[in-house]
Amino acid sequence: MNIDRITTFAGAVAAAAALAGCAGTAPGSTNAAGTQAQGQLIQKKVAYVMSAGDTGRQAYAPGTSGDIASRQLEQSGLDALRAVYADVVVVPSAKDTAGIQAAGISYVFTPQIKADFSAPSPFRQPLTVFNTEVVCIVTNPAGSELTRVKANGAGKAEFDEFRYDPGLAARRASSDLSAKLSDEIRNNTLLR
Repeated sequence: MNIDRITTFAGAVAAAAALAGCAGTAPGSTNAAGTQAQGQLIQKKVAYVMSAGDTGRQAYAPGTSGDIASRQLEQSGLDALRAVYADVVVVPSAKDTAGIQAAGISYVFTPQIKADFSAPSPFRQPLTVFNTEVVCIVTNPAGSELTRVKANGAGKAEFDEFRYDPGLAARRASSDLSAKLSDEIRNNTLLR
């Protein structure tokens, strides 16, 4: 069974906690999320849009042994930005251009995600597959669109793996998505 959903990344509270947890990372080291050393990051401040109104939204697919894609998808975008930029903050909207300009933010990333869950059979599920695609609309501090970056992530989990860990395929897809999105951002000359 496949389900397609478009979800706006959410969970500003969870994201703020995650960002706070990374604040103690020493320069020149790699943090728990695997981001690059501080000296290799682009020395710019960027914002990641997470609407508080969408906090807690989850994408759930019946027939996939309970795979849930929620915080993992939000976190993948933050991880991707942290792997590229020295300073990443969360904002509730890209429309607060005065606040964004006052904060010294160079780029604002507004992500949208499409998730697809599948399993070969609703009765016998030897494999759960989770695919996700993100498109980030990148604007300047004044709110004008500069570019869009797109990445796809995929994750699979065998029954023996996910029967005790229903979100495994989603986490694998999220990790794959984060790595590919950070590469897309690094390769975009408009975002340096």
